[in-house]
Amino acid sequence: MCGIAGLIGYRGDLKGNIKKMNDRMLHRGPDDEGIYISDDEKVALGHRRLSIVDLSKKGAQPMMSHSGRKVIAYNGEIYNASVVKDKLIAEGKVAEFNGTSDTEILIESIDAYGMEETLKMCKGMFGIAVYDMDKNTVTFARDRVGEKPLYYGNVGGAFAFASDIGCLRVIEGFDNEINTEVLDIYFTEGYIPAPYTIYKGIYKLEAGCIMTVNVDDLSYETKSYFSMTETAVKGQSNLFKGSKEEAAEELERLLKESIKGQMVADVPLGAFLSAGIDSSTIVALMQSVAPGKVRTFTVGMEDKKFNEAEQAGEIARHLGTIHTEEYITEKDAKEVIPQLSFMFGEPFADSSQIPTYLVSKMTRKHVTVSLSGDGGDELFAGYRSYESVERVWGKVGKLPYFIRKPASILMLNSPYSKSEAGMAKSMYMGAKGPGDVHRLEHEGDPIVKKIALKNGAKSLSYKYTEMDTNLLADPCHNAMLMDMLVYHPDDILVKVDRTAMAVSLETRVPMLDRDILEFAWSLPRNYLREGNVGKQVLRNVLYKYVPKEMVNRPKKGFSIPIDKWLLDDKIRQWAEALLDKDKIRQQGILDPDVVEKIWTDFTQRGIYRIQIWYILMFQQWYEKEYMIK
Repeated sequence: MCGIAGLIGYRGDLKGNIKKMNDRMLHRGPDDEGIYISDDEKVALGHRRLSIVDLSKKGAQPMMSHSGRKVIAYNGEIYNASVVKDKLIAEGKVAEFNGTSDTEILIESIDAYGMEETLKMCKGMFGIAVYDMDKNTVTFARDRVGEKPLYYGNVGGAFAFASDIGCLRVIEGFDNEINTEVLDIYFTEGYIPAPYTIYKGIYKLEAGCIMTVNVDDLSYETKSYFSMTETAVKGQSNLFKGSKEEAAEELERLLKESIKGQMVADVPLGAFLSAGIDSSTIVALMQSVAPGKVRTFTVGMEDKKFNEAEQAGEIARHLGTIHTEEYITEKDAKEVIPQLSFMFGEPFADSSQIPTYLVSKMTRKHVTVSLSGDGGDELFAGYRSYESVERVWGKVGKLPYFIRKPASILMLNSPYSKSEAGMAKSMYMGAKGPGDVHRLEHEGDPIVKKIALKNGAKSLSYKYTEMDTNLLADPCHNAMLMDMLVYHPDDILVKVDRTAMAVSLETRVPMLDRDILEFAWSLPRNYLREGNVGKQVLRNVLYKYVPKEMVNRPKKGFSIPIDKWLLDDKIRQWAEALLDKDKIRQQGILDPDVVEKIWTDFTQRGIYRIQIWYILMFQQWYEKEYMIK
């Protein structure tokens, strides 16, 4: 895992600015750096390297193809690189390779077969930039699910791109303003979903997409090589025909194959382990295929309500891993807060970012690569919210939409909606489908869309508002698809990538393997949930390795008590300095009266809204990133 950056058509100090971009993402690749500048100085590629496979200079980037026609800067890992290599050799495309890196295999495959055909063959996580000298284009690509980031846009008249949005800010001539149109989404979700970013003119390349830029005029076109929606529709149209036991056996086989591929590394490797189903399954299967003992890592919390270290240690002992646990204090966690704006580069407010950073920091002391169990909830119906979507839609969906919609409007404008429960029921009544119910769970409080001053800005649409909420027959699967399109790539995977890379730790996610994605979407609903208990097929895999009673415990979650912290003197002073009414009025972005009401509702009436943390993360980003030139 590394970091890439580049400029196309930049008319300033090309080498100096690429160097600054590389320096900004030092944490993504502390082992080495490289710069390529084309002969005509129209294209510059930068790279920071975290050496994982082929630690020699033969794996250094940017790397030129054997033909001399293409140059690649690439961030990620190709897990089935050996398969692609064998194909290249067997078909006479490459006689021999200079080294053993997946980068060399990737660029040779792109040179031989093209970007799209190569990506369809490859299993992995990546953000890629390839300069084609013959076609005078630069082609970009992002992995199927969005594990690796890729930002791009217009900076000072040039086309700029990077793995870290902070790299774009350091370019001489960067003057992109805040995109106020995304703020309603941010204050609803706590993150900014692709393709948007906090800056005007800067975007995220969406997962599963290829973008080609013409070097001469900077025009570009984007196309998809993988669609999560199409995969879900295809899977649900061709349901798995075997029994539940056969489904568990097939999932176990696929997971083992994925894990074996993702355990390939020339550096020390381990896995995160909580007491949950997902990470326990990954660790159990890792230990079953590993030649020796697997290393596992857990952080414990002082507050027993949030501590799973004891249960994780019990699972580790049962599986026989080499287990490391470290308890973090409130002081440890609070000291992370000032680093968050630099770490993420734009407002991001999933508060589990703090413990995720701390477990990554602890893990990096021992290994360079760590596997995680992310993806289990979204692919195997683990969230309790999926059950509530089914329950609510089972009630409101019985009435035709043309009756429910006007009824919803009447209810929203009546005293009935003054209560929180009444407001929720009024909104759900107007849902177009089960997916809409899932979206409306995020938008229950009307004050959310009053936080940002409009100043002529409209609220943008995004996948939660754009997708067909009746696309799949099953309400649960509709909600799962929405999460795999937005919440998982734009919250969960962003959190894992940025916090781990902040300490130069590579994270890998076996459940996001292409074959597992396709299989998961083919499972019937009753293979996933029984009553309010999800992940049934995943549980049945895990029960072969770990006793049920050891993992069937209430999940405590990987979170922190933000509401409690904000009442501590030091944190409260920090918060109130950021929320100062005169300061917010002077900034002219948020409504000072609305922000004051949200804060006083909390401090004087005990009404905690999650938007308090969203506002604080926005304000900290504004002061420490946006205003610092």
